[in-house]
Amino acid sequence: MFRPLLAGVFVAGLLATTGSPDSIAQDKKGAPKKLARIAIAEPTEAAKDPDFAIQGEYEGRYKEGEKEEKFGVQVIANGAGEFTLKMLRGGLPGAGWVGKNVAPFSAVRQDGKVIIRDGKKEPVQGSIGDGVFMMKHDEAEFLAKKVERKSKTIGAKVPADAVVLFGAEGDEKKWTGGKIVTLSDGKYLDVGVTSKQKFGAFKAHIEFRLPWMPNSTGQGRGNSGVYFQNRYECQVLDSFGLSGENNECGGIYTQHKPSVNMCLPPLAWQTYDIEFTPAQFDANGKKTKNGRATVYHNGVKIHDNIEFPKECPGGQKEDANPGPFQFQNHGDPVVYRNVWVVEVK
Repeated sequence: MFRPLLAGVFVAGLLATTGSPDSIAQDKKGAPKKLARIAIAEPTEAAKDPDFAIQGEYEGRYKEGEKEEKFGVQVIANGAGEFTLKMLRGGLPGAGWVGKNVAPFSAVRQDGKVIIRDGKKEPVQGSIGDGVFMMKHDEAEFLAKKVERKSKTIGAKVPADAVVLFGAEGDEKKWTGGKIVTLSDGKYLDVGVTSKQKFGAFKAHIEFRLPWMPNSTGQGRGNSGVYFQNRYECQVLDSFGLSGENNECGGIYTQHKPSVNMCLPPLAWQTYDIEFTPAQFDANGKKTKNGRATVYHNGVKIHDNIEFPKECPGGQKEDANPGPFQFQNHGDPVVYRNVWVVEVK
C-alpha cells in the first residue's frame, strides 16, 4: 500500500505547492532576477558547473515502517543553485512510474550542500550530493542513487538497406546547409539543415543531444525539431521533468502530446525511431487518407499509429510528393548523429 506516503508526500507535497511544478524552485521575494543565458553543447564545459552533477535522474526505494516501495526522482536545474524535484511513485518514466502522484519539492545549494525543501519552501531533512538523494518526511525515509539511462536503440546497427543521412564527417554534404560541430567527444551534425534526399514511407533512426541551458525555460531551452517530409514536426526540446505536451520533446507540434515524457536530462544522447506512412491523395489532389506515424523516444513508444490531420506549423503543405528531413534551428546548440532511413515500398 502507498496510502501513508500519499498522505505525507505524494499528496501533501502536491497540495502545498502553488503554480506549476516547473516554478517552485524560486525562493526570493518579488520578481525573480533574470539569469544570463547559458547554452553549452560541450560536455567538458558543462561539467564545470556544480549544478550539472546534481541535475538528473535518481532511482531508489522508500521505507515507512515495514512497507517498502520503489520510487524515482527527477532533479531539474533552474540555474544559480536552484532545482525542482519531481518524486515519482513506482520509478522513473518508462521504468515503473504509474503516471500519477507526482510530488514536487525544490532544492537549493546552500553552504556547499543541496538542501531539499517542501512545497511551502520549508527545509526538510534531506540532501543531494555525490550521486545520492536522501530525505526523511514524516515517518517515511527515501534513499536513491543517480542513474544515467540510455536509450534501448542508441547506436543501433544500420540495416543493410538503409540510407545513411549522417554517420560520420563528410555526410554533412548530404544536407542543404550541412555543417559539422566539433566537440571533445566527436563530430556531429549541426541544426538548420535539410536532407537533399526525399522520402515517402519510411522507418527512421535519429540520435540527438540537448545542450546544458539551466538558466532558460520553456521553448527557450534546447529547442530544435525533427521535421519529416518537411511537413510534420516531432519536437526536440529540453523538457526533462516537464508534463509532456505537444510542444515539448516527443510531441507532434500542435497536434499530439506523447503518452509519456521520455526526455532525458540535457547532454544525454537520445533517440527517435519513427515509422511513417504518408498521406494519400487521389488524381485530383484531394486527400483520401491522413498520414500516420508510430514514434519511439529512447526506445519507449510514445505515439501509436497517430494521424496527421494536416501539416504542422512551419511545414510545407501536404501533397502526394515525398519530402526531406529538416533539423530545425531555433538558435540553441542541439546536435545530431547516427541518422539513417529505410524506405518502405
